[in-house]
Amino acid sequence: MIRALYSASTGMKAQQLNIDTIANNLANVNTFGYKKSRVEFQDLLYQNLRTANLQTPTGIQVGMGVKSSSITTINTNGNLVQTENPTDMAIMGQGFFQLINPQNPAVPYYTRDGSFKIDVDGNLVNADGYILDGVEALPEGAYDISISAEGLITYRDGNADGELAEGGEIPLFMFNNPAGLTKAGRNLLLASEASGEAIEGIPGEGGRGTLAQSYLESSNVQIVEEMVAMITAQRAYEVNTKTIQTSDDMLSQANQLKR
Repeated sequence: MIRALYSASTGMKAQQLNIDTIANNLANVNTFGYKKSRVEFQDLLYQNLRTANLQTPTGIQVGMGVKSSSITTINTNGNLVQTENPTDMAIMGQGFFQLINPQNPAVPYYTRDGSFKIDVDGNLVNADGYILDGVEALPEGAYDISISAEGLITYRDGNADGELAEGGEIPLFMFNNPAGLTKAGRNLLLASEASGEAIEGIPGEGGRGTLAQSYLESSNVQIVEEMVAMITAQRAYEVNTKTIQTSDDMLSQANQLKR
């Protein structure tokens, strides 16, 4: 009965983490480029009461509960949302944009959020002012900005009689294990030992996706799926609390045997 108390408590802790993860998914349902997370579980050590052998092929092993083993990022693509903003981009397929922090250019960031703006210097930047890698600063008065599926940027120069000019080519970066990227908040990711080094390439080549101008990738969170998962986690939590209550009742009855 004491074993049941501790096993049920591990189940409650595991389901609490599960609910926390589901809540974060639901909170980011409208976050562009967000990838949902999923909690994975493992059973804990077993107490071996009888070893299996030729005479007793099954043995007796009693489990000690459950633990959360990892929180995995699901990198499926979200739906595309049209914005009519020429500096917005969505990646149709695999890959990440690379962003450079002007205050710390040695540490690049990666993102799937393609909502970019033009700053005072003509750079394409995100909401925090991080510069999109591979793009030259656009001159003042540039208009008719076009971004091809392969990442080539062209525009018309307002200072040169509207001549067509190129503004660089946007690369996409891939990782051997994108689920191993470290989440830094603000739709930003950092490379880690688990993810491996970033592999640069042209959109549409080497398994990379292509770019869609004036579109943004919405979150891949499915509200119905998360609601079902939340109900399942809630019921599992309730079952574990019921196990603790039942074990407590059994202990109480055992304590009253002499009365």
